[in-house]
Parts: sequence; structure tokens; C-alpha cells
Amino acid sequence: MADLTKAQVEKNMATQRAPVSLKPDAPEQNGRNHFRMPGAPDSLMPGQARPTPEDPGPLRAAHTPSFPALLRQLGASLLVTTYQAGKLVMLRDEGDHLNTHYRAFKAPMGLALADGGAKLAIGTTIQVWEFRDVPDVARRLEPAGPHDACFLPRSSHVTGNVLIHEMAYGAGGQLWFVNTRFSCLATLDPESSFTPRWRPPFVTELEPSDRCHLNGLAMVDGKPKYVTALGETNDMAGWRPNKAKGGLVMDVDSGAILCRGLSMPHSPRWYGGRLWVCESGSGTLGHVDLNTGRYEAVAAVPGFTRGLDFAGDLAFVGLSQVRESAVFSGIPITERLAPEQRTCGVCVVDLRRGETIALLKFESGVQEVFAVALLPRRFPDLINDDEKLLESSFVVPTECLGEVAATVRAAGPA
Repeated sequence: MADLTKAQVEKNMATQRAPVSLKPDAPEQNGRNHFRMPGAPDSLMPGQARPTPEDPGPLRAAHTPSFPALLRQLGASLLVTTYQAGKLVMLRDEGDHLNTHYRAFKAPMGLALADGGAKLAIGTTIQVWEFRDVPDVARRLEPAGPHDACFLPRSSHVTGNVLIHEMAYGAGGQLWFVNTRFSCLATLDPESSFTPRWRPPFVTELEPSDRCHLNGLAMVDGKPKYVTALGETNDMAGWRPNKAKGGLVMDVDSGAILCRGLSMPHSPRWYGGRLWVCESGSGTLGHVDLNTGRYEAVAAVPGFTRGLDFAGDLAFVGLSQVRESAVFSGIPITERLAPEQRTCGVCVVDLRRGETIALLKFESGVQEVFAVALLPRRFPDLINDDEKLLESSFVVPTECLGEVAATVRAAGPA
């Protein structure tokens, strides 16, 4: 693995001041089929189901010189969510170093991209946000020049606290997400919090009790195909006692369990004709043999592996530090690595050799990463808290532009 020596590491100390997190309004109870479960446990998700609002400190990162060079070659940036720190982090190439730009969200987890990277969805504590890239706004951002994308909010759907994990756009632009609290895959419905579409056969009913910690979703041909869960259990948080080796990978179509005995698996992906999985509890990335059900590790890295994207022969893998807690106790990575050896950040693995060729390490402000996604934009921004810009930025369908005054088209944010 690439060594983080003083000579090799580029320091990125300039950070933004994090905006104040907004507290969600209390949900109204006049919707249809409203229900709640008073006895649900407070902590249903590894690490922190309901993150506390205290400031985790300034975000500081160090990286190997190879990391910005790789993004430059790809003409891309990297999006990273951290529910623990309450941020969407945009890793952007800025010459000889990475620019770690962030926006505050309430416990962001799942990410989904569509339309060639022009559409972005982010799952948070109680809602799903959808954004669209508006290039005309990007050209007017300060500092002038570097921005090639600017994502503006187009819609927000309130789901309630369903512990949204991974998300993906499917056929027809439909957004699928893992509803971990109700142990199902779901889609959005304008009349409801969510529409349950599939659940493991061993989960007998919908209940907000995180019965198996369903967490990961792999799409094939625009449809959900594979999922990961932390246990084959049907009781409230029943996965917890055997979390160290109770994880599994399932086929959505048949409901069959393809691989068992994994340690806290996440982030299944179908790529290059293989089913890739992060065995998070062992700190490895590998693939599952669909004939034998065997998991084969390709790379062991210095963190709890969660969040995965690919480009050619490279895998971008999210790393979490693994704090000392009941949730993470007894898993293999805590035995393989001492606390000071566990890293939070993103590593880039060469799949041909199983070697780490680039590494970004969060030195402060972030301890846990959930999703990583390559965005085919070199220097993007996202606006979610600049009311002045949002109130004066307007986008109309292309066919309506002929009706818009030339003075409006030529001036202003958009």
C-alpha cells in the first residue's frame, strides 16, 4: 500500500466553515396510513443511527500525490457521504493537490447518479433530495473559471427516518433505495412516505425495527439484482449478536442467499462480469463466485470498507475508522489493525494486482464514510444553503426559452 510519509503526503488544510445544520420540523400525522413503533431502539445502524448535532471539528485531509492525478486523468471528481460528520464531501483535482469541498446535510448516506451525472440524489435522515446540474449557474460561481457543474435542488421527498442506505436509479429514472429500518427495498411515491417493493423472504412483515440490517444494493440492467444484509434474522435488530460472521449476499429475483458467513458486508456491485462486495468487517474488497458462493478477497485495506465505485481497472473504496463500540466489537478488522492503524478516507485499488495505488485520509472531522461515487465533472459545486442564489436562479424547459426575454437570459445566475 502507498505509504503516507511526510515527503509523499500533500496537505489540504484549507477548509470551509460548516453551515449550521437545520433541524427537521416535527412530522405531521395527518398523512395516510400513519403508524409508528414506540419501542424501536434508538441505535439501529452501525456507528450512529441518529447522529448527534455536535460539531466534529474542522475537516482536514492528507493524500498521496497520485490521487489528484487519477481524478485528472478520469476528468472526474469524487463524491463522499459521511453521516457521522453530516457532510457531502466533493474531492476535486486542483493541480498538485485535492480540494476537499463540502456541504452540510443531516446524516447523508446513499448517493445515486443518473443522466450522465447530471442528476444526483442524496438520502438523509428523513428525506431524499434530488439535484440537477445547471451549467449556466456553474459559469457564474466564484471564483470564476474552474467550476464545470453546479447542482441545484429540484425536489425533496420526506420519507421519515427509515435509515436510508444505498440508492440507485433504475430503468425509467426510478429511484430505488434500501429502507434499512423496514428491511426492504423501496421506491418513492408522492402520496406516501415510501412504497415497499421487495424484502428478504425471511422477513415476515414490515416493521421499523431493522430486523436484518439490509444495507447494500446492486443494479443489473436497470433493476435491483443483489443486496447485502448483516443477518438472516427476523427479530428487532436480530443481526447484532452474530454481526462478525452472519452477513450475506442475496439474489433479489429468487430470494436465494448466494453467500453466507461474511463480516458486515456492504456495497455490492456488478462490474466487469463479477459480483463485487466490501466485506467491511474484515476491511477487504473482493468478489463472490456465483457458482460456489465463495467470497474471495482481492485487497485488504486499512479501514472498514464501505462505499464503492469503479473506473477501468480501478476501484474507489470508502474507509471508515471503526470506533471502539459495541457495534464494531469482535469483528476481524479490530483484531487485524490497532486503533491507530485504522483509517477513514478513500483508497484506490488496482484490481489487477490488489494493490492500493492512491489514498486520501481524513485526519480530523470525519471518522466514518458511507458512499463514494465518481462524478464525471472535474470541479463541481452543489448549492443547498445559499438562499440568495437559489431565489434568483430559474430553469425552464428548452422549448420555453423562446418566450424568455433576452435580457433575463443574458444576466443573472441563470
